[in-house]
Amino acid sequence: MSDLEEMRNAIVAFTQERDWDQFHDGKNLAIALSIEASELLESFLWKDAKDVKQSKIEEELADVFNYAILIADKYNLDVKKIVLEKLKRNAEKYPVEKSRGSAKKYDEL
Repeated sequence: MSDLEEMRNAIVAFTQERDWDQFHDGKNLAIALSIEASELLESFLWKDAKDVKQSKIEEELADVFNYAILIADKYNLDVKKIVLEKLKRNAEKYPVEKSRGSAKKYDEL
């Protein structure tokens, strides 16, 4: 069993034990993911990036991962597959020779 599978199983078991599946439709999971991502951003608000508490980043990032994995589970998505496919598409949009060291969007390269 992969680490990702182990995490997915643990997250799903956690929510099923609490009967939270009834609240976890795609829309609500996406909203929860956005809120948790905002809480991660809030950790950086009005601070230098170096002054953010590591423990706060870990806590909020874990919440982001939890909801992302629940969304993948809800839609029977293979996380490894979709991430690698997206990286492949991004590599086509951002070829190394044009994008290395640049923050420009692909249509500005």
